[in-house]
Amino acid sequence: MRTLIFGAGNLILTDEGFGVHCINHLEENYVFPPEVELYDGGTLGIMVTHKIEEADRVILVDTVETDGNPGDVFRYEKEDIMLNRLPVKLSPHQIGIQEMLYISEMRGACPDRISLLGVIPSSLDPGSELSPALSECLPRVAGLIVDELRSLGHEVRERN
Repeated sequence: MRTLIFGAGNLILTDEGFGVHCINHLEENYVFPPEVELYDGGTLGIMVTHKIEEADRVILVDTVETDGNPGDVFRYEKEDIMLNRLPVKLSPHQIGIQEMLYISEMRGACPDRISLLGVIPSSLDPGSELSPALSECLPRVAGLIVDELRSLGHEVRERN
């Protein structure tokens, strides 16, 4: 089974870049088998629809605006995304994520297993570093992803 971990976000708007920071954290701290791909989707949206379509299982990582506190993590499944049950979008790339899933679905190429790990941001101000709240939750989100990959049978090792 080919699994894609897709980090979305804009690295120059503090917490908006959380998904990309998460991909970087995973690459720096873990070793993944060849069937798991970590992908920095940035703000490319529908420009990278093919990445979603090449996978059997997709885990998206992004920020979401919903009730809660900065650093709270929410999980949404494909049905939530496709039926528009996501919280308010924060930026154009999130519209792109939904659009690319719709395009893939129309082409009959959308994977059945898609999840979104959404984190509430603290700041969307210009800056390249995560806020303290999201810096603190980054290892926890990475751990959730690693645990899920291992439960799916992927051999993920910590780097020495």
